[in-house]
Amino acid sequence: MNTPPPTGDQHVLRHGEQVAVVTSVAASLREYRVGDRDVVLPFAVDSIAPAFSGAVLAPWPNRLRDATYRFRGVTYEVPLTEHARLTALHGLVAYERFTPVAVADDTVTLRHDLVPTPGYPWPLRLDVTYRLGDEGLTVSVAATNQGADVAPYGVGFHPWLSPGPGPVDACTVQLDAARRVTVDDRLLPVGTQAVSGDFDLRAGRPLEGVALDDAWVDVTPDAEGLTWATLTGADGRTVAVWADATLPAWQVCTGDGIPGIERRGVAIEPMTCVADAFRTGELLVELDPGATHEVRWGLSLR
Repeated sequence: MNTPPPTGDQHVLRHGEQVAVVTSVAASLREYRVGDRDVVLPFAVDSIAPAFSGAVLAPWPNRLRDATYRFRGVTYEVPLTEHARLTALHGLVAYERFTPVAVADDTVTLRHDLVPTPGYPWPLRLDVTYRLGDEGLTVSVAATNQGADVAPYGVGFHPWLSPGPGPVDACTVQLDAARRVTVDDRLLPVGTQAVSGDFDLRAGRPLEGVALDDAWVDVTPDAEGLTWATLTGADGRTVAVWADATLPAWQVCTGDGIPGIERRGVAIEPMTCVADAFRTGELLVELDPGATHEVRWGLSLR
């Protein structure tokens, strides 16, 4: 009997020199390269994705304090997944299988129907689409509430960007954000403050000796309403990540001390909300019965 790999089925997309590989497990972006230059850190077919590499994070991104929350007068408990910090980390689908519903040479749409549970009793349908084009890779997620009650919802993404042939210490990260989210010793938010020092990424921050695992808000959009973050490597190439207005928060993590990453790449994560939104209500999406919430983001190599 052939045992399926932990990453599931592999969907290979091609457009010119661009190649992307999307897995059925977590609808993860396992590879994305342009020619022989990696845009994201690849990981092996037969390994569990390290540190949520490339995964879709839903129905919440980041951490949920004590794995409990209260919504519309009812308290819910979800599985505790980060025991050291007593949190539920990155939602419910990061190790679930998605099913292809549309496949072409340069695009794939994968679907997952979230089974209601006592901790999250809303039947949510997630449709995740990856598309390669001249402008790079575009990703969208449409979440539909198929239940009869309003559902709390958030989504984020976890690409570990490649520094190219050099180390992370030779990279520069840029994000035009005015405020950083401050956190406690469990990495849960306690407020925001104006950026300064290592947390001011607006003009580009060299990463030598800088360790980050932080969220930013109040990001300045361009004329088209998109916000941008970039990672420039020692080879002078730049990975550019953009997000539409539905993704107003960003997380940047340099991977220090994280098993499987160990500062080999930089996670730049567009999100609808920061950590603990199910408890704080900050930037939380309340999804009406029958309604669909869609987000779009993308990345390219310059």
